[in-house]
Amino acid sequence: MRTHDFVAIGVGPFNLGLAALTEDLPDVDGVFLEQRDSFDWHPGLMIEGVTIQVPFMADLVTMADPTSRFSFLNYLKQVGRLYPFYIRENFFPLRAEYNAYCKWVAGQLSSIHWNTRVDSVTHDGEAYLVHTGGETYRASKLVVGIGTEPRVPAVADQGPYVHSADYLQNRERLRELDSITVIGSGQSAAEIYHDLLAEIDTRGYHLSWITRSPRYFPMEYTKLTLEMTSPEYIRYHHGLPMEVRDRLGREQRNLYKGISGDLVDAIYETLYAKSLAGPVPTTLLTGTSLAGVIWDEAEQRYTLALNHAEQGRSFTASTQGLILATGYTPRVPSFLDPISDRIKRDARGRLDVAVDYAVDVDGSEVFVQNAEEHTHSVTAPDLGMGPYRNSVILKAITGREIYKIEESIAFQQFGVGSADIPRALVNR
Repeated sequence: MRTHDFVAIGVGPFNLGLAALTEDLPDVDGVFLEQRDSFDWHPGLMIEGVTIQVPFMADLVTMADPTSRFSFLNYLKQVGRLYPFYIRENFFPLRAEYNAYCKWVAGQLSSIHWNTRVDSVTHDGEAYLVHTGGETYRASKLVVGIGTEPRVPAVADQGPYVHSADYLQNRERLRELDSITVIGSGQSAAEIYHDLLAEIDTRGYHLSWITRSPRYFPMEYTKLTLEMTSPEYIRYHHGLPMEVRDRLGREQRNLYKGISGDLVDAIYETLYAKSLAGPVPTTLLTGTSLAGVIWDEAEQRYTLALNHAEQGRSFTASTQGLILATGYTPRVPSFLDPISDRIKRDARGRLDVAVDYAVDVDGSEVFVQNAEEHTHSVTAPDLGMGPYRNSVILKAITGREIYKIEESIAFQQFGVGSADIPRALVNR
């Protein structure tokens, strides 16, 4: 049986980037397995006009290899959109445009096997065996990039709710209802609220947006904060105690789960314009958590149990439509169960991800993509850090630095050691 250098499981943007970066490397033998029949990134959120939240340079390859033929700029050139993009003078591609770009790249890669579901992974004493429905692949290394799945609070898992991941498929049905409630505080919640707000006066529904956050947080996008997506911050954050990392994870959510400032302004402008004709039938409520949900099948209506934190008040609200923009959670890869003894986990049962993204006990065989937010912080889901992570993983797999890996890019210092304290700060 042929032994590949690595088998990558799952083809989202990050493993797609790894496939692009290895496509033209004749001495690197990797195979990519994906259960879907083609690439499609968040199809339920392809609302017209929305953009991704990172600049175009945060494509699949550029930050690792600016000369790659798989860059976003080359995609624009090949499809005849480079000059319009240039004239547009906006660094942020449309979300649908980014998805089309990824499809364009995926269509050129020979290493991806679509319609291939991984059932289990075993180890034969020397290499990993990846078992699918019709074939077994053998490899020295694994790269697991199966992504995340929609998070649905247990209290809300009843009735015909819609997770934001499935919004577009359900938009027309939702617009026919007399009331719609959006639960959530991030970019997806804001995009859906703004989209539904556009037809609130013509369709006649009441639209509510409820979040437990104390305000509608804008995503922090200042330059020194952006330095937290850096090799230095990865090493600093990874070296902190687990309890500190977990606390920071809760505190840093608005750094990448907040709402773009432009969208916040657009929502206000829409509310302002519609209020000219009279009160807008909408409710915006912050500091309010969802404590329970009751779905009445006969009435085709939800009763929401809500708690307002600052006032300490509990109350209920009624709605026909319920949209949960409650984010995503890491997938639990059950196909790794047969090799669980080879996988490191932390005290909370999560993958114990090394600074170079390895999770196996030897620290050199099994790597993960976007499953390390608890160890690597905001860099885990960041599209712009994907090429960096792939460069690190490729170095670990091949033993050489194929793409230059930046070690130090930040002006600021994130932590201090006895040898690192600037002389000006030392007490004399």
